[in-house]
Amino acid sequence: MDKGFMLAKSRTGLLTIGVDEAGRGPLAGPVVAGAVVLCADPPQGLDDSKKLSAKRRAELEGAIKASCHWAVGVADVDEIDRINILQATMLAMTRAVAALCDRIGAAPEEVLIDGNMTPAGRCAEWRWPARTIVGGDGSEPCISAASIVAKEHRDRLMRELAIAHPQYGWERNMGYGTVEHLTALRRHGPAPCHRRSFAPVAQLMLAV
Repeated sequence: MDKGFMLAKSRTGLLTIGVDEAGRGPLAGPVVAGAVVLCADPPQGLDDSKKLSAKRRAELEGAIKASCHWAVGVADVDEIDRINILQATMLAMTRAVAALCDRIGAAPEEVLIDGNMTPAGRCAEWRWPARTIVGGDGSEPCISAASIVAKEHRDRLMRELAIAHPQYGWERNMGYGTVEHLTALRRHGPAPCHRRSFAPVAQLMLAV
């Protein structure tokens, strides 16, 4: 199937990109945004990635990548610490949409974003019409797909980082501030991929 000729339209008949992010809250690792254009026959069972089992999420990611157009954008820890996590999230979203536009050779007439903020006015490179939907990762299939792509991509990155820094248990907690992670952080100190602008890490560094 040539996905280039199977672009789906939204309910309004517009070429629509769904966008969501993963990793705003963790103490370590990048923030990742997913962008997806659903094709004519999208996978069934799309939902908020947080509501899906790891097995089902992985299955859906494979189906999305096989039948739809997708891209990811990443803002790394240095960028998070330099411009703050909100701005880094907006940057990751912008990178994801730009990469997807390059991939499909077209600009969207509408970008649907989970939450209540868009990169418009927050990221200089953002240039597309956007609309926010609170809870969109559970109600709009293209945003659900983006949520799954972003979550799976970031989880893989954290498992890779866990190999280099096994003491923090990132393959289990994905960088979130669990008891295990905070205990290891106090015992071993921060790794290079910890977010030093986040309070638990910053407070620990001040105490040293």
